[in-house]
Amino acid sequence: MNLRSEEVVYQAPGVTLRGFVAWDPRRKEKRPGVLVVHEWWGHDEYVRGRARELAGAGYTALAVDMYGDGRVAETPEEAQKLMLEVVGDIERMRTRFVAARDLLLEREDTDDARIAAIGYCFGGAVVLQMARLGLDLRGVASFHPGSLTTPHPARRGSLRAKVLVCLGEADPFVSQDERAGFRREMTNAGADFELVEYPRVLHGFTVPAATERGRKYGLPLAYDAKADRDSWSRLQVLLERSFT
Repeated sequence: MNLRSEEVVYQAPGVTLRGFVAWDPRRKEKRPGVLVVHEWWGHDEYVRGRARELAGAGYTALAVDMYGDGRVAETPEEAQKLMLEVVGDIERMRTRFVAARDLLLEREDTDDARIAAIGYCFGGAVVLQMARLGLDLRGVASFHPGSLTTPHPARRGSLRAKVLVCLGEADPFVSQDERAGFRREMTNAGADFELVEYPRVLHGFTVPAATERGRKYGLPLAYDAKADRDSWSRLQVLLERSFT
């Protein structure tokens, strides 16, 4: 497949961000855009690969940089520090996400009326929060989010996006109380949502490197090919529903 891709540099208040755009140049019509938000490790080759996959499916995809300068953590401690700089400041999170969305909207090949966002781990929490804030997103998909709680819950009438959350039933980072609370939040907000839990599956199940990282750092991480395939298939259904 003759896909095109390029690195892009853009700005948010006080920071330079370095993203990655992928698209299929054979498609001449405007196409929906999808933002891809990285794990707590940072903007790495994994999210770039997902952007390429989305480009192959007919979308213009932008792998977002939420940390600035394309930073990638080398250790869990560094990842935690970078993540907290963003999740601890909702306005910083919003402005960095909106900067990426605006970059995607400015592209001539993007249909600015059809934008969605997906995210992994930290990124999964980010896209859920952006939907809760009422940003103009047609759909959001959150894969093994590190948290489902928020100080800014969705309100009826403000959440525009269709919502998909896929996580492992055995993921210890998200408690059963959090899962139940999320279902209540989405129901009370009148959201079109789906929460999928994969039996015996741990955190990071979509990422092939997760198993080795789990062993290296003593973390409950593991790749699961079946859950990865199923969640990606569900994403395709969500995007089709969101963009039609």
